[in-house]
Amino acid sequence: MDDETVERFIEDGFVRIEGAFPPRVAEDAARLLWRETGYDPDDPGTWEEPVRWVSSMEQGPFAAAANSPALHRAFDLLVGERRWQPRYALGSFPLRFPHPDEPDDAGWHIEGSYLPDGRSLYHSNLSSQGRALLMLFLFSEVTEDDAPTRIRVGSHLDVPPVLAPHGETGASFLELGPKVAGASAHRPLTLATGRPGDVYLCHPFLVHAAQPHHGTRPRLMAQPPLYPAVPNELERADGDYSAVETAIRRGLAQEA
Repeated sequence: MDDETVERFIEDGFVRIEGAFPPRVAEDAARLLWRETGYDPDDPGTWEEPVRWVSSMEQGPFAAAANSPALHRAFDLLVGERRWQPRYALGSFPLRFPHPDEPDDAGWHIEGSYLPDGRSLYHSNLSSQGRALLMLFLFSEVTEDDAPTRIRVGSHLDVPPVLAPHGETGASFLELGPKVAGASAHRPLTLATGRPGDVYLCHPFLVHAAQPHHGTRPRLMAQPPLYPAVPNELERADGDYSAVETAIRRGLAQEA
């Protein structure tokens, strides 16, 4: 399955690791997330916002979720051994609730990964500085009715030609949003559905978007980065390219 996993990641821009961490860990983490929101899970009247953001969570369940053997093996396969940093906390939780108001963050985009000096918006560049992977950790069941993240399959291959003209400085996610949305508009759509304990490992350039939640069950998910231990290299003398690097190179060759 290793070769199949890598090739699927290179072609599609993501892989889903089913049961990447135990459901009991997801349940414990969900309780902590509810406590952080201040909402009552049994009273929809307390769900005041369509999206409630929660930042860094360092309790045991989150460290356990991020450090399962299945995920460490997948990190080695996709990023390369000793090329990624272990995580002992998870952050960036866009918790989505059924709500009549539309969220203001549902546009197609790629994630910004670093903050250049003197800038106020996070940037991305061709070497994906500061980010080895985008990860989606599911802490609740997510069906098509639970506002799953929308993914354009293969869209990561359309992004390198968009980023190349911006050089090492890169560009902000706001500037890049319309460009990557247009470049990937022809790609098929899929949804990041799954069960508690599933994790989507995504290429940093995967074009994705949130959506309004008009279902009945809140969606509890984290979307942290996996940080690199060493910078990506798009020209390696030994040819030992990671799956992330190979996909960037394939995207550039596709444009050529």
